[in-house]
Amino acid sequence: MSIEKRKVSEKVVIINYGAGNIQSIKFALERLGYEGVLSHDAEEIKSADKVIFPGVGEASSAMKKLKSTGLDKLIPLLKQPVLGICLGMQLMCNRSEEGDTDGLGIFDVDVIHFEKTLKVPHIGWNRIKELKTPLFEGVAEQKFVYLVHSFYAPVCAETIAKCDYGVNYSSALNKDNFYGVQFHPEKSSSAGEKILENFLKLDLRS
Repeated sequence: MSIEKRKVSEKVVIINYGAGNIQSIKFALERLGYEGVLSHDAEEIKSADKVIFPGVGEASSAMKKLKSTGLDKLIPLLKQPVLGICLGMQLMCNRSEEGDTDGLGIFDVDVIHFEKTLKVPHIGWNRIKELKTPLFEGVAEQKFVYLVHSFYAPVCAETIAKCDYGVNYSSALNKDNFYGVQFHPEKSSSAGEKILENFLKLDLRS
């Protein structure tokens, strides 16, 4: 029997820039008792308690959409907790080999293509490991999450979770108030729901 989640008053903005899987994220938030606001308005984004930066598609075209609304300048300046998902996380890195795209420079790592010997995209369920930070509180090692990607961020100083697909790579990154996950928490069953819940409970403003 499902338990109805209580409504939470915190304002959560999902950045709507035309390159995100925004409806599935919005539904996932609703299951946790949060109402996600879809917006590309700078003032609304800045006023949010939490910001989710989704992304599906190709890096260079997504970055063009960000630049067309000035979001490329806004996102790195945000002070509240920010969660980049999939391509959103990759765009938060220095650059991506996909379309030779300069990123937002939040995470100090370059995104690269999987080796040609591997089948891409890497799609489906895989295990996450070496989990760090409150983002993964209550999430067991080797939990399965859902991924769809052909490019990845190598392991670096900002890695807070790893995944293995021919090589160990960053399945999650963290720097200050910025978090990024390569997987889709909104599609990752109970583990993904817990990770989203942990993000929504972060308090970094004090």
